[in-house]
Amino acid sequence: MPRGVVDIEGINTPEVQGLLNTKSPADLPFEIKKLGHMVLFVTDLKRSIEFYTQILGMRVSDIYPETMMKGGMAFMRFNNDHHGIGLVGGMAAESKNKELHHLAFEVDTVAEVLRSRDHLKKHNVKIDFEGRRRAGAQIAVEFRDPDNHVLEIFWGLDKVGVQDKARPPQEWCEEFTIEDAINNPPPGQDELLRREGFNPRKPS
Repeated sequence: MPRGVVDIEGINTPEVQGLLNTKSPADLPFEIKKLGHMVLFVTDLKRSIEFYTQILGMRVSDIYPETMMKGGMAFMRFNNDHHGIGLVGGMAAESKNKELHHLAFEVDTVAEVLRSRDHLKKHNVKIDFEGRRRAGAQIAVEFRDPDNHVLEIFWGLDKVGVQDKARPPQEWCEEFTIEDAINNPPPGQDELLRREGFNPRKPS
């Protein structure tokens, strides 16, 4: 179903509700805390390192030469973790986005999402979407890397407690520009925006 549509009837079908109510076991001997890292194949390792450093501001932690990894490999960091993204050279052609849908990177403020969008436009990076997503309600910009992988920079993803339910679909407030997303926030996000110095309108 295309963006801009929230299919409440479809969401409320027994099949979808059954998936939504899937529970994890209470007695697992471990608890996953975060997504650690992703590794992408790329066609031109040098070009991709330049994109991820010069356009997205990541840093190179280590490089494997061809003798250690066919195609070479770059370990890229964007926080204190040694790497959040790995790049492996030697991909034959650009990604068709069949297995991996997209990768998303969080920033601390909505102003950074605005600045990132303008920065991407300045560097002629292909932008697929900007505004507020549906489920999760984050304000985001989605774009392509040189190998056609879809990336996202976002702020404001809903936080959901262990025993809580996610925001209902009627409150998702999808928007198609960052400015509209700021001006028409869902309940709760308006206060987050005010804390950052924005004064959003209440949705009508």
